[in-house]
Amino acid sequence: MALTAGIVGLPNVGKSTLFNAITQAGAEAANYPFATIDPNVGMVEVPDERLNKLTELVKPKKTVPTTFEFTDIAGIVKGASKGEGLGNQFLSHIRQVDAICQVVRCFIDENITHVSGKVDPIDDIEIINLELILADLESVNKRYQRVEKLARQKDKDALVEFEVLSKIKTGLEEEKPVRALEFTDEQQKMVKGLHLLTSKPMLYVANVGEDEVADPDSNPNVIKVKEYAANEGAEVIVICARIEEEIAELDQDEKEMYLDELGITESGLDKLIKASYSLLGLATYFTAGEQEVRAWTFRKGMKAPQAAGIIHTDFERGFIRAETVSYGDLMEAGSMGHAREKGKVRLEGKEYIVQDGDVIHFRFNV
Repeated sequence: MALTAGIVGLPNVGKSTLFNAITQAGAEAANYPFATIDPNVGMVEVPDERLNKLTELVKPKKTVPTTFEFTDIAGIVKGASKGEGLGNQFLSHIRQVDAICQVVRCFIDENITHVSGKVDPIDDIEIINLELILADLESVNKRYQRVEKLARQKDKDALVEFEVLSKIKTGLEEEKPVRALEFTDEQQKMVKGLHLLTSKPMLYVANVGEDEVADPDSNPNVIKVKEYAANEGAEVIVICARIEEEIAELDQDEKEMYLDELGITESGLDKLIKASYSLLGLATYFTAGEQEVRAWTFRKGMKAPQAAGIIHTDFERGFIRAETVSYGDLMEAGSMGHAREKGKVRLEGKEYIVQDGDVIHFRFNV
C-alpha cells in the first residue's frame, strides 16, 4: 500500500535535516532498507519487534519488513496560498500525500536564523495552518458557486453537496481545518472526494536541541506545541533532527549504545514512522513460512479477502479462507503446530476483519 506522509515546515526548522536522516537511514543502516522513488521521496522500514521475534521462531530463508514513504515538501512561507515563495509547488506536493508531518522549531540557536526573526512555535504552526486553510477556502468557494446554482434548481445531488460545502466554507472562514469538522459517513465520502489540504490528518514534530532530547518537557516551547495539538486532538512527537542524522549513519549496535548514552530508548525517527503509520489508520499482519517471514501493511477494518489482495489480486479473487493465529498466541505456543494443538489457529471466512498482529496463511483457488 503506497501511502505517504509529507514533511512540511517553515525555512530553518530542521525539516530538511530530518529528511536527510530518513534517506541516510535507508541508504546506510541495514535495518532501514531504502529506495529513492523520486528525488524527494524516501522509503523506510516500519520498525516492528514482532517481525524479529517471528524470524527467531520460524527461522525463514529471508525476512521482509513492511515500509512507509515520506515526501520532503518544498518549504512554505506566509502568502504561499497566493503563490508567495514556492507556494504553488508546496500546495501541489501536499495534495499528493495522505498525511502531514509538520516540523516545528523548538530549539534556540543563534547561528541558525529564523524566518520570522524569533523562535515562536505557535506562530510557525499558525502560519502554515492558515495557508492551508486559505488554499482550501479558495477551492471550496469556486465549487460552492457552481453547486449553489444547481441546488437552487432543486437538483438532489447538488442539494446534498451544497450542505457539505456550506459546512466546510463556514468552518474554514472560522479558521477551522476540515478534519476538525463533523460529518455523517455519507458526507465524509463526499469530503474525501474534494481532496482538501486541511482534511488530511496532521502530526506535529517538535524539533529540540541536542541537550533537551532526554527531557523534552523541560523545553517551554514543547509544552506550547503539545497544548496547541491537544486542542485539535493531534499528536506530538519530539525529536532532535541533528541527532537523528547522526544516528542514521550508525549500525544497529552503535545506534543502541548511542541512544543509551542519550538516555532514550527509541530514536525519534522510529517514533515518527510509527506515529505516521498509526495516523493513517494502518496496521500490520504477517505471513510466516520456511521461505519467508513478511510484514504486510493494511488499513484497519479491512476484511480478509481485501487483506489477501494486498499480496496478490488472485488471493482476493479466489479467496477461500484465512488460517489465522494472533501473534501473542503463536509466541506463547512456541510453534504453529503447538498453536494448532491448543486450538489457537482459527479458520476465518470472507467477513473476518483482520487484526493487527494476525499471522495468516491464505487459502485460495483461481
